Amino acid sequence: MNRKLLLLDVVLVAVVFYVGVQFRNEWRAAKAREAATLNRQPKPLPPPIFTPLPPEPAVMPSAYINVTDKLLFDRSRNATVVIEVPPPPPPKPMPALPAYHGMMNLGSSGPTAFFSVTADAPHQAIHIGESIGQFKLLSVNSEEIALEWDGKVIHRAVGDLAAHSSGNAPQVAQNVRTEAAPPPQAAPPPAPASTGPGEATAFGFKTCTVNDGNAEGSVKEGYRKVMHSTPFGQSCTWEPVGK
Repeated sequence: MNRKLLLLDVVLVAVVFYVGVQFRNEWRAAKAREAATLNRQPKPLPPPIFTPLPPEPAVMPSAYINVTDKLLFDRSRNATVVIEVPPPPPPKPMPALPAYHGMMNLGSSGPTAFFSVTADAPHQAIHIGESIGQFKLLSVNSEEIALEWDGKVIHRAVGDLAAHSSGNAPQVAQNVRTEAAPPPQAAPPPAPASTGPGEATAFGFKTCTVNDGNAEGSVKEGYRKVMHSTPFGQSCTWEPVGK
């Protein structure tokens, strides 16, 4: 019995001794690690790369233009300037067209047209490029007349200008018939007296009246009566005998 107790005591002493040795070894290792950690010199890190901040933009007055547009004391005080353009003047009214009375072509001088400013105005002989009233004659033929007025070219049929010269006659006659009593039966008019050449023109001939009592080819005062056919009937001129 004593031997077993003694053996047990020896085993216990051995265990305590072993545990004490292991504990001492661990403690010394911990002290060594602590000393190594405290005595170790840290490796310096490289300094960080310095990136300068972007510069602040310069203060420009144009950056604050929205402030003046949005903080208005009055809505009418804004940057939008409305320029009131006056309306264009109305177009100039075109005057009445001249009345056309006929045309003749004497050869090298070109066609000669007879116009009057109004139906009752005296007749005027007009060549191409000449003016009658406010209109300039550009071309004339048996079907169409071209006039210029205020930089515009006006084309009219011959019949339109001919009707313009006598368009009011039927209406005036009708008004006379409705407003006045019918005139008494008058005696037939006497035969027209024979007359000679009229006024001289710039073209070398004199004016003529068809029903002047002189037959075609009659010679008076050195002029011979010549008849012409026009779209509006017969017309005549007194031309020099030697021509």
